[in-house]
Amino acid sequence: MQPAEKPRPNVPVVALPAPKPPRIYRLEHLDTLVQLPGRVLRIYPAARPVYERLPAPAWVVAKPASAEEEDSFLDFTAEERRQLAKASVRVQRTGRTLHLRPTAAREVRLLNNPAEDENNVAYEYLTALPDIRQWLLSVHLYEGGYYLLVDQRTGRRTQLMALPVIAPDGRHFVCGNSDVLARFEPSGLQLWSLDDAAPRLLWERQTEWGCTQPRWLDNKTILFEQDFFDKGDVDTRVVRLQVVP
Repeated sequence: MQPAEKPRPNVPVVALPAPKPPRIYRLEHLDTLVQLPGRVLRIYPAARPVYERLPAPAWVVAKPASAEEEDSFLDFTAEERRQLAKASVRVQRTGRTLHLRPTAAREVRLLNNPAEDENNVAYEYLTALPDIRQWLLSVHLYEGGYYLLVDQRTGRRTQLMALPVIAPDGRHFVCGNSDVLARFEPSGLQLWSLDDAAPRLLWERQTEWGCTQPRWLDNKTILFEQDFFDKGDVDTRVVRLQVVP
């Protein structure tokens, strides 16, 4: 005969909280970049000490960290005067006009327009890039802006989303931008080729995360600060990405 079943004690059942995945799994959407249909580039965490030892171009400056720094950052006229003093006679400013004189083309004239509306534009000369035979300019708009390369031979203009960072072998450069908070400008990454007579855009991707100050680890791989939203605020981590096959 079966033994009689004894009554079970009246023990309350406590609902367990839902399992919370480790933080690394909440960031998995930051680990890939779709370059082309069918091709995905992997993004890997990298060590900050390694990143900080890599050389950064002199023309790439950190974004302002305070309102006071931003005010001085926006007053670019004084810095442009210092750069023009070091430039060749082929680069000059007369009033609101910036004059660039290529070796094999007509003079390029860029006129500032200080309008108080969306027509506002100001061209700031930053520096010469002799290794790739380009002049580098910053173009300030009513809201946001972009960067411009002007060929020192042909005068051809190339618009960039961010400052160029040239690979050690001089065959490519990348532009990485981050504006994940204000979103006045696109966040993302561009890869350019320098094998042709003029810079050629190989690919460009706008992303939900930002790419700040990319630096070349070798001729194919960059390290950069990846800005992203986490816990209601912008966070940053150092990552590695192979941009050249």
